[in-house]
Amino acid sequence: MNKTIKLLASGLLLCSVSFAQSTENNKEEKKAPNNWHRLDKNETGYNGISLGKAYEYLQNKHLKSKHVTVAVIDSGIDTLHEDLKSALWTNPKEIPGNGKDDDKNGYIDDIHGWNFIGGKDGKNVKEDSYEGARVYHSLKAIWEGKDVDSAKLSAADKKSYATYLKAKDKVVGDVNPAELEFIKSLLPSFKAGDSVLRKELAKEEYNGTDLQNHTTTDPSAKKTKGFILQLCKANNSYDITNQQLLDELEGQLRKADAANTAPTNYRKEIVKDDETNINDRNYGNSDVMASTPFHGTHCSGIIGAVRNNEKGIDGIADNVSIIMVRAVPDGDEHDKDIANAIRYAVDNGAQIISMSFGKDFSPQKQWVDDAFRYAEKKGVLLVHAAGNDAKNIDTADNFPNPVFIDGKGRANNVITVGASGDSSNGGYTASFSNYGKKEVDVFAPGVKIYSTIPGGNTYGNASGTSMACPVVAGIAALVLEYFPNLTAQELKMIIEKSVVVSKEKVKKPGTDELVSLSELCKTGGFANAFEAIKLAEEISSKKNVKPNPSNHTKK
Repeated sequence: MNKTIKLLASGLLLCSVSFAQSTENNKEEKKAPNNWHRLDKNETGYNGISLGKAYEYLQNKHLKSKHVTVAVIDSGIDTLHEDLKSALWTNPKEIPGNGKDDDKNGYIDDIHGWNFIGGKDGKNVKEDSYEGARVYHSLKAIWEGKDVDSAKLSAADKKSYATYLKAKDKVVGDVNPAELEFIKSLLPSFKAGDSVLRKELAKEEYNGTDLQNHTTTDPSAKKTKGFILQLCKANNSYDITNQQLLDELEGQLRKADAANTAPTNYRKEIVKDDETNINDRNYGNSDVMASTPFHGTHCSGIIGAVRNNEKGIDGIADNVSIIMVRAVPDGDEHDKDIANAIRYAVDNGAQIISMSFGKDFSPQKQWVDDAFRYAEKKGVLLVHAAGNDAKNIDTADNFPNPVFIDGKGRANNVITVGASGDSSNGGYTASFSNYGKKEVDVFAPGVKIYSTIPGGNTYGNASGTSMACPVVAGIAALVLEYFPNLTAQELKMIIEKSVVVSKEKVKKPGTDELVSLSELCKTGGFANAFEAIKLAEEISSKKNVKPNPSNHTKK
C-alpha cells in the first residue's frame, strides 16, 4: 500500500540530531483553506477543481441527478461517521446480522461491502509484508547461489530469474545500515514520548498541528514532539500523525528484516483461504471498519461525504453511495484480494471504483488483468493512484496498471492520477507524486486534503496520490449522476479532455527541475469538475440526437 506521504524519505537521518536536541520553535507556514481542492483558481487563486462553478452550472441548467454507486477498495471505513453513514451503500438483498447469505452471493451479511482480508472468525489482517520480500523469498531457493547462464534458460525461467534479480535488488539493495541502526535506537525513546503525548493530548492519534499548540514538560515527550515537528517541516505537511510515523518506522524494520528472513505470512494465519487459487473466492468477513479505517475513511469522504448537512465537509458528488471493499493492509496488498475486490464491486453495482494503493511487484498480475477486463466489459470506470515515490512510471514498475501482462493491449477503462498541489502548499505538483508522460493521465489535488477520519465526527488532512485518486473518482461520479448515458470510456475521455492545461512550468517531483506538466502526464493538465460537466453535456446531448434519415444515401 502506498503511504499517504513519504514519511522517511532521505531526510530521516537529518532529523536524528533534532531528536537528540529538539526544540519547540517550529512554525507552520501559511496554508491553503481546508476546501482548497474544491475551489476555482480564477475566482480564488487556489488551484482546485472548480466544484462550486460546476454545481452552479448544473443548477442553472435545471438538471437533475441520478444515483451513482462508487466502490472504494481500501483499508476500511468508519461506518458510524456522521458525514458518511447515510452515504454508505446498503445491500438491499441482505438482512443485517442474521448470519445468513441472504442474497446467495457467497458473502454472509455483506451489508456495506466486504472485507477480503479478514477471517471467518472475525479476526482481521492489519499489517502485512511487502510484495518485493514475498517475491524475493519465494524465488530465493530456486536461484540463490547458482551460476546462471541466461542464454540457456527457457523463456519462463528467464522471466523468473529476472524477477528474482529485481526483487533481490529491491529487498537487499534498499537496506540502509545507518538508517536501520538509527530507527532501532530511535523507537524505544520515541514510543516513550509518544505514550506521554497521547495522555496529555487525550488522543490516541495526533498530528503536527496538535503538537504546535501543545506545551509539555516531560523530557521524552519534548524529544518526540520535536522530532515529529522536524519531520512535518521536512515533508511540508503538519498533518503527519504519530500513528503514521510509527507504522512507517516499524514498516522499515520489517523491510530490513526481509533481506535475511522470509516475511511472516500474516494473511494466511487469519484469512485461511487457498491463496494460489483465484477461484476460491468465498473468504473474508463483513467487517469493513476493522481496526485500520483511516485511509479508506479519508478517501471515501473526498468522494461522497454528505453535502450541505452543516457537518464537517462536503464531498464532491451529491448523489452517491459508497461500497467499501477492504483489501488493503498496512503493507502490500495481495493480487488475489484486489482481483476479487474489483469483481465484488462490479457484481454489486459499482459504476466507478476508486483504488488508492500500489506496489512494485505483481506476481499474479494476470488475475488483476482479468478483473480489469471484467470491469471494462461491465462498463465500470477504474480510477487508480499513481503512487508516492516521485518516480517515472513510464519506465518504473507500478502495479496495478492497465497494460496487460499477456501482451494483448491495455484496459481502456482506467484513469491513473498524479497528485497536484497549490502555490500555498508546496507548488502545483506534489513533491512525492509519481509521474509519467504515457502512464499518468491527469493530475488532481492531493496535498493537504481535508476529509473525514475515524472517530464518528472527526476530520483531518492527508496527502498523497491516494487523495488525488478519489478527487477524480468524485468528479467522474458527479458527471455520471447528471449524464448517466455515458460509458466508462467516455467518462475517461471527458475527464482527460476537460483538464485545465498548466500554463506555468512545474517542479518535476523529487527535484527542483522546472518542466511542462505535459512532460509528467498524458494530458498536461489538472482535473476540473466544471470543465468536465460542460464537456459531458455536449457529448451526452449528441448521443441523444437521433440520426436524420435525409442525411443517409438510399441504397
